[in-house]
Amino acid sequence: MVYTKYFSVNGLHSIKKAAAGFLLLWASMSVLAAPAIIPRPPEIAGSSFILMDARTGHVIVEQNADESLPPASLTKIMTAYIAAEEIKLGNLSYNDEVHISEKAWRMEGSKMFVGVNSQVRMEDLMRGIIIQSGNDASVAVAEHIAGSEEAFADMMNQYAEVLGMSGSFFMNSSGLDTEQYYNRMSARDLALLARATIANHPDHYAMYAEREFTYNDVRQPNRNTLLFRDRNVDGMKTGWTEAAGFCLVASAQRDDMRLITVVMGTASEEARVIETQKLLTYGFRYFETHKLYDANQTLSNVKVWSGEQNAVDLGIRDEVYITIPRGRSEAMTASVDVEEVIRAPLEEGQVMGTIKVVLEDDLLYQGEVIAMAAVEQGGSVKRFIDWLTLMFTNLFN
Repeated sequence: MVYTKYFSVNGLHSIKKAAAGFLLLWASMSVLAAPAIIPRPPEIAGSSFILMDARTGHVIVEQNADESLPPASLTKIMTAYIAAEEIKLGNLSYNDEVHISEKAWRMEGSKMFVGVNSQVRMEDLMRGIIIQSGNDASVAVAEHIAGSEEAFADMMNQYAEVLGMSGSFFMNSSGLDTEQYYNRMSARDLALLARATIANHPDHYAMYAEREFTYNDVRQPNRNTLLFRDRNVDGMKTGWTEAAGFCLVASAQRDDMRLITVVMGTASEEARVIETQKLLTYGFRYFETHKLYDANQTLSNVKVWSGEQNAVDLGIRDEVYITIPRGRSEAMTASVDVEEVIRAPLEEGQVMGTIKVVLEDDLLYQGEVIAMAAVEQGGSVKRFIDWLTLMFTNLFN
């Protein structure tokens, strides 16, 4: 039989066994926190967009987020991500000298202006990709890593699969469209990729905040003009082609909250900035990233039968963050489902049940509850006494 324990997420109330106790707890907490009024999300003038909490992955707002669209130079976020992965794995370094092929040198569109048959440091090429959006730098890095741009595109598709980017397909490293084909990415996939970049490669991500880069005496500003307008924004990347329209992936941090936005298919450079600012303002104003539990935090204590100890603490293995409307943390409630009769022996870390955290009718979090310590089986006398106690308890119940 499953036994449910209800309690306050913030630990302000004792654990209640009966359903009546839960109803009293719910009523008391409802008085503490009146529902926050959250206006409708802003209207966004674009073909697709998404607003995501970077820490939790929670999507606050989205529209057509799974539609596969031409991403233009947003493609380069994947090119740079793979380079950062290769560096992390030790397969190459920022100090590598990269040969510039004629194909890379002849690339059209935005350029880093590398010289044909020259040798360029990988670190410079990374800045050429991220800050200057160089198509030449993208092809040079692709060829250096995989031998050819075609082979690198295969790597891009493999990485996309690993990252869960189900709406993406790559045919080149730069995002430059041709009459025959163009890459495809969805707004959700771009948010996932941005989140992976920030989480897995924080040192590499810092390049996205740099406002300019000079190579071969050519100084170019970062095309992400939000870096110059909003002090909270520290990345990421712009894109434009006729097929894609004006696109922008951005990330900003305010206090303990980091947001990721993707807008695709806007009408102008200024429009992509304005629409992004709308999303960031909405997210920071009406939502917060809330730390629910610390790693190895104890949640409750339950009776253990036939053990050397009579009880065991239950807790959470990993720290937990959630995204909630601002000012609503006190209105959350949690319930732990465990077996009504728990018998020793127990191992430390053994899964004992599940915890659910809800806000009104919304399930915010569900995870495993573990035993925080091992409990050895008691001696024969202890086991016999507990057996008798359980038998009479069940008889009278």
